[in-house]
Amino acid sequence: MSTIGILYPGHSAEDDYPWVEQHLRTHGQQLSLPLVHTSVGEDAHRVDALLDLGGPGRLAEGADQLPHGCDAVVWACTSGSFVFGTDGARRQVDRLAAHTGLPTTSTSLAFVRACRVLGLTRVAVAASYPQDVAEAFVTFLGDAGITVTAMGSHDIVTAAEVGTLGREEVLRLAGGVDRVGAEAVLVPDTAMHTLRWITELETELGTTVLTANQVTVHAGLGLVGAVPAAPGLGRLFEADVQERGSTSSTGARA
Repeated sequence: MSTIGILYPGHSAEDDYPWVEQHLRTHGQQLSLPLVHTSVGEDAHRVDALLDLGGPGRLAEGADQLPHGCDAVVWACTSGSFVFGTDGARRQVDRLAAHTGLPTTSTSLAFVRACRVLGLTRVAVAASYPQDVAEAFVTFLGDAGITVTAMGSHDIVTAAEVGTLGREEVLRLAGGVDRVGAEAVLVPDTAMHTLRWITELETELGTTVLTANQVTVHAGLGLVGAVPAAPGLGRLFEADVQERGSTSSTGARA
């Protein structure tokens, strides 16, 4: 049994995690995803609020609430990690790993890892965020050598609002970005429900789709061993992934 602690900010699409836990168990993966809601100051996709959201005090406080026996930890927040920049995002998980003594990563770093797993270097980004926050994600990907061919931002200010988006709205948001020249579409918000619809997203868009909650779970599994193939979770979970991890102060690869 692999136990991956999920630190999730506030309340929006957290029900993706028990769903995927049960889905993977149905397909033979012995997995537990205990989830702790980290504290939120102001629910806003705004740089100052996001820097506060991903601050070391909030993450350490959340980590202290995880059950004993976790094998790894993931900070399940994209904007609350990439807003710190590449070096800052790595320092963020290194501090958290030092606090818990466990391999640790974040959703932003998990996106980079997923692109490397699949050999992707050119992607389109379909973001729920306001323009400036979406551009910060583009910069983060660029620092990792990933070219963003097109970016759509939807100016949704709060995670709570993103969490209300249903299937049709998610399909429309993801499908609205220009995919010409891109090898995949990235949908970077753990506040957005996506896991039940990834196969449909890939079919509708005609390309690989990577979503925040999907890459979070995949990277968490990668921190503790090889990630087994699983149907219904997109092409990422069809890949034969034998490397470990994303990043942590315990030495897992980037």
